[in-house]
Amino acid sequence: MIVTFLGTGTSQGVPVIACGCEVCTSSDPRDNRLRSSILIEAGDRTVAIDSGPDFRYQMLRANVQRLDAVVYTHEHKDHVAGMDDIRAFNFKQQEPMNIYADARVQAALMREFPYVFAEFKYPGIPQVNIHPIGLEPFDIGSIHFIPIEVLHYKLPVLGFRINDFTYITDAKTVSPEEKEKIKGTKILVINALQTQSHISHFTLEEAIDFAQDIGAETTYFTHISHRLGKHADVEQELPPGIKLAYDGLQVSI
Repeated sequence: MIVTFLGTGTSQGVPVIACGCEVCTSSDPRDNRLRSSILIEAGDRTVAIDSGPDFRYQMLRANVQRLDAVVYTHEHKDHVAGMDDIRAFNFKQQEPMNIYADARVQAALMREFPYVFAEFKYPGIPQVNIHPIGLEPFDIGSIHFIPIEVLHYKLPVLGFRINDFTYITDAKTVSPEEKEKIKGTKILVINALQTQSHISHFTLEEAIDFAQDIGAETTYFTHISHRLGKHADVEQELPPGIKLAYDGLQVSI
């Protein structure tokens, strides 16, 4: 299985519009972060987790030629706003896109993209097959997903464990029961927004504590704000086995 980090930034991305801070003006390409998303390639399936506002460019930049499904973590705009751009895959593959989403995400997609779900289908609109998900495991081809529920302040968000890989974004609280689902994973991806306290995201310190509690062989931090600091500087301060993810990073599992 190959995991590609399509985006590792928070809701505003990095650089932030009109910001002149040292991170937003950095010449290090690792400090340029699109909205958070990953691509999973395993067996004969290619699956994206989330389709944020940068989805079109992420697909072009990663040269994705086929996409079998999009799996959604939650309904916030930085995770769903690019869904319309699945149209290109509809046209190339001559089939609807498989969408895996819980009831809240489905309602948000219907609200944000009403023309997709309208009785009258205007020519050229995205074509989708909705697959409802919850906390029960599900399969996409040979890829086995175990949903993990975390809290983004008070909003439930789904993370996913796939074999020895776990991906969680927008977490502030993880219950002991859900944490048990993660234990034993070899590669963990978790959000680390910034150093300052935040109501709905792990801080860097909280993410480090969580990673050390899980004890994965390697942990990558994602959903990163410009307030966290420059990639090169932050990585020097991280404990062994913990790294910052960056756009374009590929991990083989």
